[in-house]
Amino acid sequence: MIWTKVAKRLEKFKTTIFTQMSMLAIKHGAINLGQGFPNFDGPDFVKDAAIQAIKDGKNQYARGYGVPDFNNAIAARFKKDTGLVIDPEKEVTVTSGCTEAIAATMLGLINPGDEVILFAPFYDSYEATLSMAGAKIKCISLRPPDFAVPIDELKSSISKNTRAILINTPHNPTGKMFTHKELDMIASLCIENDVLVFTDEVYDKLAFEMDHISMASLPGMYERTVTMNSLGKTFSLTGWKIGWAIAPPHLTWGVRQAHSFLTFATSTPMQWAAAVALRAPDSYYVELKRDYMAKKAILVEGLEDVGFKVFPSSGTYFVVVDHTPFGLENDIVFCEYLIKEVGVVAIPTSVFYLNPEEGKNLVRFTFCKDEETLRSAVERMKEKLKKK
Repeated sequence: MIWTKVAKRLEKFKTTIFTQMSMLAIKHGAINLGQGFPNFDGPDFVKDAAIQAIKDGKNQYARGYGVPDFNNAIAARFKKDTGLVIDPEKEVTVTSGCTEAIAATMLGLINPGDEVILFAPFYDSYEATLSMAGAKIKCISLRPPDFAVPIDELKSSISKNTRAILINTPHNPTGKMFTHKELDMIASLCIENDVLVFTDEVYDKLAFEMDHISMASLPGMYERTVTMNSLGKTFSLTGWKIGWAIAPPHLTWGVRQAHSFLTFATSTPMQWAAAVALRAPDSYYVELKRDYMAKKAILVEGLEDVGFKVFPSSGTYFVVVDHTPFGLENDIVFCEYLIKEVGVVAIPTSVFYLNPEEGKNLVRFTFCKDEETLRSAVERMKEKLKKK
């Protein structure tokens, strides 16, 4: 007999919804507005820097916590963005994408039985890595239309066993950005109850309706915050898997211990190129935002014309809609219908909740595609999707 049973802590996690939907997209020739990877390439100046690094022989293991030049570039960008001066040697850890930064943070700083508070809907790796760490997950739902933080519910969820609160701003999948008031209230609760904050800020440069605020920049918060980020979203290089975690030394120690035994080090030539990327002029970010706002307008206006109820998205390259005008029983049934009968991929949001019922009316579309692809997807929906 071959023993094939998966470890109990991962039993409930099936093939990720992104993999499932992308496979269905290929099978049915559907336009993929599901998984959040661009269908256009990153900038030449960054790719050229990677090619040059490879040619220059920068191809062996990097230092475990990052190539010094890249650590310096991360610290410089963080200072520019938040005003905080950090030590690139002691407070920056380079990881293989933000997903590894998340895993290293959970595994390095959470003990079995510790409570961690999540806001649903949430990126699926949060729950999986917390399960690996043996954490007890408490979940607070952000509800449409504005996905505001229910502060009273958060207050009552914090206990003497609460170790950390995990936030993601700008927020995947809703596009919500946590307001200054919400962040201030979360910060005061963390200080009052001696709770850490893990903050995923991979979409910080895709903030459209308001300025991004980094939790670590609020008074009294740097000492209790791990800030996680990556290169992939901002520079359309998701396949490079370059991320980082910024934290004070007493928290960085735990992150690095876990990172050492997860991947040890991250791709060397890509780190050299990433350092070049982070030193891009401000004009790069202005152009990036302008391009994405044009893409967003095409998708949002198209979805509204088709008949969806579209919820406001302040950041990220995602938008969440209510699919119920089309009469299908839940988000998974709707998304399967959309792929097979309409030829467009969206992501069902029920997979982003501990209680799938809470997400059954919502689906997520992405607009990180070229304008022709977005228009083609909208045309397919206008032609084939009818309200019931």
